[in-house]
Amino acid sequence: MGTSRALWGTVVCSLVLAITSHTSAQDAAKPKRKAAPNPAFAPVSDLPGLPRVLIIGDSISIGYTLDVRELLKGQANVHRIPTNGGPTTNGLKNIDAWLGDKPWDVIHFNWGLHDLKYITPDNPAALADPKLPNSRQQVPLDEYEQNLAKLVERMKATKATLIWCSTTPVPEGSNGRIGADEQPYNAAAAKVMTAAGVHTNDLCAYAQPKLAEIQLPKNVHFTPAGSKVLAEKVAAEITAALEQRAKASK
Repeated sequence: MGTSRALWGTVVCSLVLAITSHTSAQDAAKPKRKAAPNPAFAPVSDLPGLPRVLIIGDSISIGYTLDVRELLKGQANVHRIPTNGGPTTNGLKNIDAWLGDKPWDVIHFNWGLHDLKYITPDNPAALADPKLPNSRQQVPLDEYEQNLAKLVERMKATKATLIWCSTTPVPEGSNGRIGADEQPYNAAAAKVMTAAGVHTNDLCAYAQPKLAEIQLPKNVHFTPAGSKVLAEKVAAEITAALEQRAKASK
């Protein structure tokens, strides 16, 4: 009797293992479901007769792109780069492709949060604890300023009206960043924009008094409602630039 039970137990275990292995193999064979594309990256079909606007920036700008597009519906064709803009080093590599060969009326742009974030040499793709002895900012302040100047020079060649968007606040406790580090980076950017005669949308100052309501806790990102608040300021700045451009062309 004991032998029969042991044999039966062995058979059951074998069946379970076989079924589990078969299921695992089936799961592995199934194609992984791709994440739905971000609608902010969807290509825009231009409506004839409307000015063309380009938004360049990181995930903060991704968050407000759709709302800006909606606010300017019927007034402008609002495009954005089809990715996260990352640091200025990434901008220098991709700016020609992002600008393309069609004319732009307004370019609203920002780099900063990825430049000032901390990384380590052994894992430059990941955020690092700023307290680690081998961590450093991805793009040091002096290089950031130099890169930004080159990017502005390239964008000015398009004859578009440029709007620099100041980097939004970095709160204390943000992963891979030090609170208020946007301030020296914005100061460096201000020098570049003043020298180049580029208007600034001070989104940092605009967001600062509202952070408790619109920004995620200990995070550089904003809530969906917060992104809508930012979009209102961005859309207003673009509208003003388009109106000024229209007056100048008369």
